[in-house]
Amino acid sequence: MVITFGEVAKHSRGWLPVIGLNALIGSGVTLALPTILGRSVDSIVAGHGYTRWLIAAAGVIGLGIAASIVDAFVGAACVAETTAWLRHRLVRQIVHGGPEGTRGFETGDLVTRVSANATDAAQAGPAAVTAIAAIAPPVGSLVLLAVIDPWLAAAFFGGVLLVILVLWTFAKRTADVSLAYQETQGRIAALLSESLTGIRTIAAAGTTAREERRILGLLPELHRHGVVTWRILARSGAQAAIVGPLVLVAVLAVGGLQLASGRITAGELFAASQYAVLGAGLGNLTGVLGEIARAKAGVHRAGEVLAIESVAHGTLALPKGTGHLTFNGVSVVAGGNVLLDNVNLDLPGGATVAVVGPSGAGKSVLAALAARLRDPSTGQVSLDGVPLQAVSRNALRRAVGCAFERPQLVGRTIGDAIAPEAISPVRTLAAARATRVHDFVSRLPDGYFTSLRKAPMSGGERQRLGLARAWSADRLLVLDDATSSLDTATERQISRTLTEDRHHRTRLIVTHRPATAARADLVIWLDHGRVRAIGPHADLWQHTSYREVFG
Repeated sequence: MVITFGEVAKHSRGWLPVIGLNALIGSGVTLALPTILGRSVDSIVAGHGYTRWLIAAAGVIGLGIAASIVDAFVGAACVAETTAWLRHRLVRQIVHGGPEGTRGFETGDLVTRVSANATDAAQAGPAAVTAIAAIAPPVGSLVLLAVIDPWLAAAFFGGVLLVILVLWTFAKRTADVSLAYQETQGRIAALLSESLTGIRTIAAAGTTAREERRILGLLPELHRHGVVTWRILARSGAQAAIVGPLVLVAVLAVGGLQLASGRITAGELFAASQYAVLGAGLGNLTGVLGEIARAKAGVHRAGEVLAIESVAHGTLALPKGTGHLTFNGVSVVAGGNVLLDNVNLDLPGGATVAVVGPSGAGKSVLAALAARLRDPSTGQVSLDGVPLQAVSRNALRRAVGCAFERPQLVGRTIGDAIAPEAISPVRTLAAARATRVHDFVSRLPDGYFTSLRKAPMSGGERQRLGLARAWSADRLLVLDDATSSLDTATERQISRTLTEDRHHRTRLIVTHRPATAARADLVIWLDHGRVRAIGPHADLWQHTSYREVFG
């Protein structure tokens, strides 16, 4: 899925006709007013008939003011609606892309693309219409000057060509600088997000000053891009400021000669001078062209996010089963590195299976494949005989639950973090009791309605909430080091609950604790992406290398 400048602009089509109509009205007012005022001047000189021209001028000015007011409202509404639409698409793509799809983006950079860059991109439609509408006044001025006197039109045309050249150069230079500026902003946001995630570690290590320098180290680069932008703007503005008066002087010089020779009237000379000012005012389009450049940069950065491939789900339901999990010739290759190499596993339904191995052995990758948080490069993972890629999203998420070492809790309250509204309160309470969440939540003043953001929680309590969130799964629990922060007594209680699971679900547990492995029915021993051995913990314990895995 990709997105273009034109597609973003077209989404504003409900508003663009109104914006275009207002722009045409504004252009009409701009073109009509000099002629009307010129006729007023001639009428005043003649001493009669000027009243109706002055009334006409007042009416045209009032129409222009009304059009400006409507344009301001419609422009803001158009940008707001387009921004909301684009953000919805971006967030949907990010969420549907899953961990693998967003792996190439930093969190802060994605936030910047969804927030600031989406607003810039939403300017595409109004800015494009405004730029197109801006062509009408100089073209109309050229035509009306030709009607007054062809020599006036010739003088005007030569000057306007110079202004257009200035604007063309400005537009080309600004596009690249705007993109570089937005990319640098995204990198700064990514560094800040990274630091906020580890703020306790930074404070404990006393490295706040160093971290500040690391985040703000990109400010000089951002400053350079900003300075280049302003230099381009200043240079173009200066060029336009020089060329603009030249247009006016050329038209007035020719007009003066024509007036002296009696070919035009004083009122026509006044009108010609106003049309010359319109041509000179083309230099003010640098602001509009700057908006277009920022919009193009925003669309480019949004397009990179929308190019993320969504995780495709099948349409099949799972048959009745016990959570029989199989890996057939599964390999995972990422960035040229082999993370898993030809893994073949046949794990019986309802069993407790521990996954152990040294750091980098591929334990978390195996767990992610079982939960279908990523897909294998080759091979196939199946649950109860159905390939995970063929299972519908809803069926898969009902069947498989995941908990992690550092869970990200989602929701407004503790209760929301444990279970979505679709799950009954009875099942929520059962999950909380099974994972010992109820022990500390019941002591909070508002219990399960306590604000998640304000609830005081230790690392172990957060892990228990993550476990409770996964507990409602029907067939398979995938726990990736999800009990590492629990105290020994709580971990033993939860492990016993897992081992004696009355729902008889399959439990795949990544662990570094020998006690957890000892309570499992089977242990998968991984080493450098390969399955080194499978068997009960007591049998594997006879190997010195296996004991070394636990330190």
